[in-house]
Amino acid sequence: MARQRPSKSKPESGLTASARALRLLARREHTRRELEAKLAPHVGDAQELASLLDELARRGWLSEARVVDQVVNAKRERMGPARIRHTLLKRGVSEDLIAPALATLKDTEIETARSLRARKFGAPAETIAEQSRQVRFLQARGFSLGVAMRVVRGRSDVADE
Repeated sequence: MARQRPSKSKPESGLTASARALRLLARREHTRRELEAKLAPHVGDAQELASLLDELARRGWLSEARVVDQVVNAKRERMGPARIRHTLLKRGVSEDLIAPALATLKDTEIETARSLRARKFGAPAETIAEQSRQVRFLQARGFSLGVAMRVVRGRSDVADE
């Protein structure tokens, strides 16, 4: 007879909306929109949910500024500004919070792209096909065409083309 494994997670059926929210926020930072989407099926009244989210924000437990900091710091070594911006917009962060955070990445954008290209491809591209492949890779990671071209061609200037 096979033994059943005990469940690692505790049942959440009896939790209040506030307890659910705190449990979610303890795991990672959430935007208001993310938390609202996760809690909506468990809260009957939209007004109750809005007031709960307002209270969490008032107490400082729900902060989109911390979400921006977390995402930028976690992804700055692997992604360019455009990809980070897209990630933040998708999570529901306002453009007002995103723009200043991405401005801080401008100083290190070329170096990040160089490092990423070197880790992925190693040696510099020797053929046009290899250059194209590396440029497409960097663009897919969120770097502008100008930055990708400078990195792949090995140019050291930092002015936008």
